[in-house]
Amino acid sequence: MAITKDEIINSLTEVKPNILFETNEHRDELTIIINKKDILELCKFLKEDIELEFKLLEDIAGVDWARRKNRFSVIYHLFSLRHNFRISVKTDVDECDCSIDSISSVFKVANWQEREVYDMFGISFNNHPDLRRMYMPEEFEYYPLRKEFPLMGIPGSNPIPKK
Repeated sequence: MAITKDEIINSLTEVKPNILFETNEHRDELTIIINKKDILELCKFLKEDIELEFKLLEDIAGVDWARRKNRFSVIYHLFSLRHNFRISVKTDVDECDCSIDSISSVFKVANWQEREVYDMFGISFNNHPDLRRMYMPEEFEYYPLRKEFPLMGIPGSNPIPKK
């Protein structure tokens, strides 16, 4: 039997009353918006709850809003195979404290996805088992998907290796 958005919201409200959240619906998909301090607890609940079973982390995305107070957002896309239902969990990250707890202890695939967000946006993931750059060299000082990064790159900042 398929699960409804209201059942997910009610389950979260009943079982985790300490997690304050908002919801948003767009094109028939549910987004749960939470404080970044609750991300690990919420992901654990969504995965392990026997009624919900959001066992698949499809993706983690970063967003740079440039001019907002909480400049960055981290969005987690979860899928329940049992219910054929997808949700997004969104949390904001301030530029002054550009870090959030890692969920790699809950979803092993988060290891690579968090590394990619770190490499491109500079958002650190606390307690990550191996937080290092994926695409850019470790000594590279910039984060290419931040809004202030020039479209054509920074001349001489990352020379192309010669054959």
